Amino acid sequence: MFILDATQLPSLTHYLRKQGWLQRGEKIRDASKPGDGNMNYVLRVSKVEGGSFIVKQSRAFVEKYPQIPAPADRTLVEGAFYEKIKSDRFLRKFMPKLIGIDSINNVIALEDLGLTRDYTHVYGMKSTLLPAEIQSLTQYLSQLHQSFHEPQSDDEFLNSKMRQLNHQHIFLYPFMVDNGFDLDSVQIGLQEIAMSYKRDEDLKNKIDAAGEIYLSRGNHLLHGDYYPGSWLRSADGLKVIDPEFCFYGPVEFDLGVMMAHLIMTQHEQVLVESIMDLYQSKQILNNSLLSTFIGIEIMRRLIGLAQLPLVMTVSAKNELLQQARKLIMTN
Repeated sequence: MFILDATQLPSLTHYLRKQGWLQRGEKIRDASKPGDGNMNYVLRVSKVEGGSFIVKQSRAFVEKYPQIPAPADRTLVEGAFYEKIKSDRFLRKFMPKLIGIDSINNVIALEDLGLTRDYTHVYGMKSTLLPAEIQSLTQYLSQLHQSFHEPQSDDEFLNSKMRQLNHQHIFLYPFMVDNGFDLDSVQIGLQEIAMSYKRDEDLKNKIDAAGEIYLSRGNHLLHGDYYPGSWLRSADGLKVIDPEFCFYGPVEFDLGVMMAHLIMTQHEQVLVESIMDLYQSKQILNNSLLSTFIGIEIMRRLIGLAQLPLVMTVSAKNELLQQARKLIMTN
């Protein structure tokens, strides 16, 4: 298996030419990481002749956390997603173009969107998304869910291994009493606060039920990881990337994740509520399920392994956890 490596330009050049992504005579000026990726090994390949493109490889572990196993073929699912949505002009403008797929080595090549910045800066609590950006993000989801609506028997994008991985880290791991992760290593006092939720059997029963819905077959194609790390601000407008967790499921999951991150980053309630108004003009939502997914996403980001760089006191996190529990339990 070929392994992408920014330090091995001769072998990288040979590989890219073999794939047809680098033409004969073209040379690589440099290969560098375009950002801090979590799941995969990603390179920006810049050519001496000008121009650049992105290559991404998935391995049998999470790139940021090598101790966590992950499906090695996940980039192929991402590539299939780009292939799927290219028939939709509206969605196409939000995402990089797919250049090619190497199914043997689990590599995809994508258009380089240029100098971009993701939206994880909102976790610093000093800035928020603009109303127009929230509108665009909501319109993207609405179009995706409405345009790709398949019967439950369709196995395309079942993505079961990635969903099982995500299920563990969203619905199970954060709520285990003893999962080996000391939350005081994140912030002193967080472990004690978390224990009341880890021992709350009524809460955990509700979360388990939502987890079963997440794992079940659904009708709508979802992005699957719709949060600020998957949104980019580019010179050509807002972009959406990293659909490797995509699957056919409940639309409330994508929306719930999006809204949870806006709530955690203290966006005004009117902006959060505007998402439902914008989305429901096209499709009816199960508000109970939506609230449950919002609450679970907040809780798992505060007391699970997938921590965010939230600039927030323990007391503020506790208030968010209380709010999240109410969202889950009052439905």
